[in-house]
Amino acid sequence: MIADLHCHSRMSDGSLGMDEVVFFAKRAGLSAIALTDHDTLAGVTRAQVLGKRYGLEVVPGVEISCTDTGSGKPVHLLCYLPQKPDRLEGLLKTTLDRRTAAGKEMIRQVMRFFPLTEEQAAKYYAQSQSIYRVHIMHALADLGYADRVYGRLYEELFGKNGSCRVRFEYPSLDTALDLVRDAQGSAVIAHPGEQGQADLCERLAAEGRIQGIEVYHPRNSADDRERLLAICKNYGLVPTGGTDFHGGYSPSPNPLGTCLAPAEAVSRLFQYKHGR
Repeated sequence: MIADLHCHSRMSDGSLGMDEVVFFAKRAGLSAIALTDHDTLAGVTRAQVLGKRYGLEVVPGVEISCTDTGSGKPVHLLCYLPQKPDRLEGLLKTTLDRRTAAGKEMIRQVMRFFPLTEEQAAKYYAQSQSIYRVHIMHALADLGYADRVYGRLYEELFGKNGSCRVRFEYPSLDTALDLVRDAQGSAVIAHPGEQGQADLCERLAAEGRIQGIEVYHPRNSADDRERLLAICKNYGLVPTGGTDFHGGYSPSPNPLGTCLAPAEAVSRLFQYKHGR
């Protein structure tokens, strides 16, 4: 099965609607995708209906934003095939509410320096379940202050030390893992190479708290992939993969289907589902 198991739509911070993601995934020759919008499952049901129309398997998923309390680093936890998704709703809503509040404050901060209006920014976040920095940057590009979403102005405003960046609290990784288990989903650590989290993956694998690792990702190096794949083999985990597709809201060109999961990954995830 040709599968891209990490895709975002306008429901979070992707530039394409879920209907377009499904359509162009099929056009790209994929046989399956996972819709994994940030902290929301809102688009999954509709995407599955569209997938049936186009003959594309749509795997339900969500990318949960959390923090490893031990290191203080952000962790992105992919949850696939939750059988009781309502058990995730409280956690996801809390994160979306906090992100929206931070987004509104960032818009207010930007308005101190640029003739931006919230209505202009809302053109881009209206279809999303929250407000993301890319939405504000797209609005600024409309006004001629940037020629791309990611670039010098993004770093000045929203980078690590950006003048308008507003941070907020994410749930702990332990809390998120417990809720994914309660929701009867499969827990997969996303792009662990980005934050140097191979050791974390190994610890969680040894504790039996994750079912997979995203081995194949554009921001995992060859060395990352080799070590992560070894962890998967040692602990019987599913090595997954995906482009982390965001369309035009990606820092670099990253088309659908250019980073794939192993052929057996989807069937193994479904085995976890039916094995419960």
